[in-house]
Amino acid sequence: MKRNYFSREKILYIFLILSAAIIVGRLFMLQVIDASELKAKGIERRTSSESLQPERGKILDAQGNVLAQSIPVKEVYGDPRAINDLIEKEQTNWTKEDIAVKLSEVLGIDKDAILEKLNKDLAWVNIANHVSLEKTEEIKALKLPGIGFSDQQKRVYPMDRLAASVLGIVTLDGKGAEGLESFYDKELYGTPGYSSQQSLLNPSQLNEPAMKGADLQLTLESTIQHLIEQQLDQLLETTQGKHIAILAMDPMTGRILGMGSRPSYNPNDYSSTQPEERRNLTISMSYEPGSTFKIITGAAALEEGTLKPDDLFEDPGYIQIGPRYITNWDSDFRPHGEVTFTKGMMLSSNVVLAKVGMNLGKETFYTYLKAFGFGSRTGIDITGEESGLLVPQNEARDIDMATMSFGQANLVTPVQLLTAISSIANGGTLYKPYIVDKITFPDGTIQQNNPQPIRQVISKSTAEQMTAVLEAVVDEGTGGRAKIPGIRVAGKTGTAQKVDPETGGYSKTDFIASFAAYAPTDNPKIAILILIDTPQGESHQGGTLAGPVAKTIIEGTLQYYGIPVSSETQSAVSEIPEISFERPAPGEVIPERTPLKGETIVPDLTGLTMRQAGEKLAEAELHFHFSGTGLVGGQNPQPGKIVNAGTVVNVEFSTLDEILEQTEEPPPTP
Repeated sequence: MKRNYFSREKILYIFLILSAAIIVGRLFMLQVIDASELKAKGIERRTSSESLQPERGKILDAQGNVLAQSIPVKEVYGDPRAINDLIEKEQTNWTKEDIAVKLSEVLGIDKDAILEKLNKDLAWVNIANHVSLEKTEEIKALKLPGIGFSDQQKRVYPMDRLAASVLGIVTLDGKGAEGLESFYDKELYGTPGYSSQQSLLNPSQLNEPAMKGADLQLTLESTIQHLIEQQLDQLLETTQGKHIAILAMDPMTGRILGMGSRPSYNPNDYSSTQPEERRNLTISMSYEPGSTFKIITGAAALEEGTLKPDDLFEDPGYIQIGPRYITNWDSDFRPHGEVTFTKGMMLSSNVVLAKVGMNLGKETFYTYLKAFGFGSRTGIDITGEESGLLVPQNEARDIDMATMSFGQANLVTPVQLLTAISSIANGGTLYKPYIVDKITFPDGTIQQNNPQPIRQVISKSTAEQMTAVLEAVVDEGTGGRAKIPGIRVAGKTGTAQKVDPETGGYSKTDFIASFAAYAPTDNPKIAILILIDTPQGESHQGGTLAGPVAKTIIEGTLQYYGIPVSSETQSAVSEIPEISFERPAPGEVIPERTPLKGETIVPDLTGLTMRQAGEKLAEAELHFHFSGTGLVGGQNPQPGKIVNAGTVVNVEFSTLDEILEQTEEPPPTP
């Protein structure tokens, strides 16, 4: 009997395989025919795919003003080989020179540079990035052969230079490279999409859309930041300092209220800048702090019980440590006689603080240095932070101990120092500084950042004692230029000699002037540090140069917050005198016309405080530039004007006296 090798199932299986093979073969032949026909017409089929860049999340200030956002733009590219084919087959009247000229006119790029790219033997060349949609439409209307477009996102900064070194930059491929843009790049970037395109035969096929990035809302207050930026510019002009930095934080929580430095740059045009211009000096500059560091030495000694505010010290104007002499800052060998620790701080005596530090002892002193956070990064959520530098404990000599005590030998960063001083302001708790308040993801979920206490460094009673000493420094000592009537301010001046790189010793001409302060001392709302590197001119003292700046920023900040002054004294800052005076108030706004989409009406800000004005402008989707202090006395554009959303409104503030003068009725005409 013959064996049946093919069952019915096997025959069916073979039939299906053969049928499939025939179908695939026919499809293949069709593809070959299609490709041949296209090639005969001078067209080659090209399959391409690309990653779609997602829309980067926004960065907003604490009031909701946009500091950074992404807008849709286009990349313009060319296909030189396709252009060649069309020209050779006389299927276009355009020449490469003609194409280059037209693109040059629209894009503002040198035509020879464009032509050089179009002459390459390539199927794809980049011609321009970040081309606006308006210009893209102009190019499309020209119907240039071999020119295409792809989607891109452009990062823009509506406030220009405001907080530039804080925000950082975004590279051409949409990735954060510095500052917050870098630190939170994963959250801001979003999820890329993917598209495939088969030219002519198939339209663009979107396989997966890009997902927008998360939005960041900062702790940074633009009103305070404006005050800081104004003072930075003024200091740069008046002192001609090499570097200038100002940092402000809420000492009760570690929230950054404002930070900035000079030199600076415009992040909208970062490609023309150098890395040195983009440095955020408040977190990256390592320097010898000078006398502002006496706050730390004094607090440690008070906590350990080796010092009381009224302890007496003999200050002959100098102290000898081995073969070396340490003198006070004011003049060589000038004796102050017998002074208390408090008086020594008021005089900013190096001699007194050297004795305080040496009495504390090396091991104990280093314990407090590390407890206050020196020698390590604070962990602030922004790229670029440095750690400073402590003299290794096992290498520290007596002369090092003495100089450390009044702010030399060790290197600190501004954010380290102000974080440590803030722990004294708030009652003894060291907080981790942070600048992002919350992250809002596209699905609506919110990641809230909260204050993070690190450790209790000193007791509340020690903090109160040190604060009282620092109040005396402002009321009667070297910090007098930061005194504000009716507000209790604690502060300390600093004037540190810089190391001469040629000799290795301390320079007699180059200094770092600084001032640290917080207020009101009974309920601190702001701690601030001002730093001026190598000021030029007659004065290089921290109290003289930086004290008035601290006063201006503290005063403006407390007005912005609407903080009442201490009950013991009357304030000329935030109280309106009880006289016959009607405070100006916003009037009814009559818009000049009905606003279109994307437009808004400028509100009337007359008589408002900084905080009220900021909130009202934010509601109207407007940005602002503040000058002066007090209540709103003028604005531009005027109320009722129709402007684009995001327009900057210049707001001028006047003191109460100025407002009173402006509103006084003129004498009757005889």
